[in-house]
Amino acid sequence: MSDTPSAPATGTAWDGPPQDALAAPEDRRAAAEKPRPPQETRTPEPAPRGAGRGAPARRGPADPVKALMHRHRALCERAVDPLEIAAGLEAHGVTDRTAARFRHRDVFSLAEELYARVPRDTETTLPTPELATAPVGWAVWALLPGALGVLAVTGTEATPAGIRPAVGALGAVAFVAALTLALRRAPLRTAPRAGLAVRLCAGWLTAYAIGGDGLLADAVRGGPDGGWPLNPAAATGLALAVAPGIWCAHLFSVRTRRKLASSRGLAEFAGRSRPLLLATAALFAVGLGVCLAGAQLAYSAPYVTGAFALGMLLWLARLLAAHGFARAAAKVLAAAAGAELLALCSVFAGRLPGLSLVGRPVATAVQNWGAGVLPAAVCGAAALALLVRATAVLARASAHCDQ
Repeated sequence: MSDTPSAPATGTAWDGPPQDALAAPEDRRAAAEKPRPPQETRTPEPAPRGAGRGAPARRGPADPVKALMHRHRALCERAVDPLEIAAGLEAHGVTDRTAARFRHRDVFSLAEELYARVPRDTETTLPTPELATAPVGWAVWALLPGALGVLAVTGTEATPAGIRPAVGALGAVAFVAALTLALRRAPLRTAPRAGLAVRLCAGWLTAYAIGGDGLLADAVRGGPDGGWPLNPAAATGLALAVAPGIWCAHLFSVRTRRKLASSRGLAEFAGRSRPLLLATAALFAVGLGVCLAGAQLAYSAPYVTGAFALGMLLWLARLLAAHGFARAAAKVLAAAAGAELLALCSVFAGRLPGLSLVGRPVATAVQNWGAGVLPAAVCGAAALALLVRATAVLARASAHCDQ
């Protein structure tokens, strides 16, 4: 082992003195004072996601709103404000989570950008909901069903018993025709393709309110032996309540359009429309109660609670159908009609041998609280379910953008 240091393997440390050491002092001083060009600083670009696994980088469009703008161009061009675009987007299933993919915090922010970017004719002024008023003839037509209903009931009560069924049937046909004409010209008009099942369920519920309580009471007592008593107060009160129902629906439609025009977001509109719906339902309940109370006093009817619950149920179902939610209304009406029919059939089925327990719950309820407890409970529960549904769906701006 030698004490002489050996050269490194690279051959750079011991090959000789550095070149700066060989230069003259003046040259070293000039080289130190010579300015050096600035070096470019580059920030490392982040590696694309999945590059470590060998997957190709996914690149989204530079303008993600542009595709959405072309997809809903017709909606954006005819909109009078961003909230109308937000309502249309909401109707097409665009939520706040979807808007986040377009780099916006909510649907309304996305609608504001669409409204600002889509060109429109600024010289042509579109009519606002306040100026585009509908004809007022429907307000007069709304009185026709009530007038014909009163005439039909009065004529049926005044005619002899032999021709009373024929007069009652003729009055019912006239009332249905007047009701159809009034609803087609009113704010409660629905799509022409309304299902036949909805009409049948509504007809059954109305017929039960007029004659079902008397039939159920006689069935519990072992009858009926021939005919059974009808409830003219329910028929008259429900016919008279058509007018306040149409007027309240018009009031709700006008007020929601005003709130839709003045709201600055979907959440704000929802918070302002729910109290309006509850107030309108309460107003109709007052009008319905006045009509039924007047008919009860006129005909000395014992109870109209079931007719009141039915009136609220039919009005809420029609209101939902008029705003595009006919399926929910049809399901609830079918459930209520089926429940009343099943309860009535259970009383007659309880007379069969071995099936006495089938009709005992309904018979016990009728004996304790009267025959009106059945329609009051069934229609009341159905009306409450529709009210909960209405507060949820009618608070959306998309439910009123085409009104």
